[in-house]
Amino acid sequence: MVLFLSLLIILSILASKVSSRFGLPLLIGFILIGIIVGSDVLNLVYFDNADLTKRVADILLIFIIFEGGFRITRGEFRSVAGPSLTLATLGVALTSGILGLIIHFALGFDLIYSLLISSIISSTDAAAVFMITRSNPIKSKLASTLNIESAANDPMAIILTVTFIQIAMQSFRSPLIAILSLLWQFAGGIIIGYLAFRISMFVFHHLNSESRGNYNILMLGCILFAYGISDALKANGIIAVFFMGYWLGNANFPAKRSVSGFLESIAAMFNIALFIMLGLLAFPHRFAAVWKEALIIVAVMMFVARPFALFISTIPFKYSAKEKVFLMWGGIKGAVPIVLATYPLASGLDSSGFIFDVIFFAVFLSCIIQGTTLGLLAKAFSFTERRRLESPHTIELHSLRSSNVEMAEVRVDENSPCIDRPISEMNLDKDLLISSIVRDGQIVLPKGSTVVKANDILYVLAPSAKVNELAVKLNGV
Repeated sequence: MVLFLSLLIILSILASKVSSRFGLPLLIGFILIGIIVGSDVLNLVYFDNADLTKRVADILLIFIIFEGGFRITRGEFRSVAGPSLTLATLGVALTSGILGLIIHFALGFDLIYSLLISSIISSTDAAAVFMITRSNPIKSKLASTLNIESAANDPMAIILTVTFIQIAMQSFRSPLIAILSLLWQFAGGIIIGYLAFRISMFVFHHLNSESRGNYNILMLGCILFAYGISDALKANGIIAVFFMGYWLGNANFPAKRSVSGFLESIAAMFNIALFIMLGLLAFPHRFAAVWKEALIIVAVMMFVARPFALFISTIPFKYSAKEKVFLMWGGIKGAVPIVLATYPLASGLDSSGFIFDVIFFAVFLSCIIQGTTLGLLAKAFSFTERRRLESPHTIELHSLRSSNVEMAEVRVDENSPCIDRPISEMNLDKDLLISSIVRDGQIVLPKGSTVVKANDILYVLAPSAKVNELAVKLNGV
């Protein structure tokens, strides 16, 4: 068993490398591994427990979505918060409504059944979108819009899915109670997320532990605390952990570097575990019975529902027609719709597995079609920017206590006034210390006579309050 798990992990990492090379969303490789080792191919693992999948997936998504919020910078969020959050709420609702009505009339399904299917597949996938926007140097405005929308739209899809399951099972309360519940889930989630952020900051600043590992474990506890309190108070835990992650990611606290690396690792591990588990739950031999419905749903989603919802949602915001077309095509489906497809399966509404099979195959088609062409569309519309070479070295300040200084990484732009000037003549604040320079992939130990070159990456020990000022001074912007 241990050998089998080790091989799965190694194969998953290799699959991620292959997926990146061919521009495919990571989830395709992971899901394929799950399918291959599952009952329909190699029959190494037989797994058909939808209820267990739902329970495990819900826990994994807590940390995946928290980490997504943790990576969003305040500047990135503020620049596109309006359109992104509108798409993540109104856009998802419109997409679900339009798609549900078309499914009802085109395929002849019951209206509630149709709206349930459309709600499940209405959200875009953060993991797939993040991978594509990071691997392609897409314009910051568009990349940020897609990133934040994809990270923030899952709660709306979850709420809609649960609502239509309740209606289908005749456990739905009055519309007024439903609307109030919806408002509380959003507002309560944000409020609890903020309170959990403040509590986490207090605990982190007063822990005073000598072990970095304790801070990592503490963060896990804080995340689960936020979700648990939200669940107990009937607010939306996903919204709570997303905003808690956003606020913590933009705050300074002890051992933040260590915690950040830890969060990245567990999010990657949980993504792999989630996709492989979903692959195991799939039975490809059943796709032959649903491919027509899945193809219709994907076509309507890509060319009718998503475009209409996006154009309506972005009316108040300044996006060109080409930018709207690009954002429309960025509605890639992924893990959350497949996880949500286990909800009706676990509740007994989908005993035949029809909804799960349709959603699974539709998501797979979306990843193949949109995931492989979004980067090409960005190039065709001239929405790509010059790619900045990533430094092979990272120099960080790991602090287990509260600190008013940080190690800032500043890239010297080609139009910087500091180019071809010695460090001693740059008139830097006396509180700033350039500890190292990365140039052409090599680390340069700076002296006062060291001349700064374009595209140098400077690692500067600076007071936290002066980091933004430092970037402005070095690049003259």
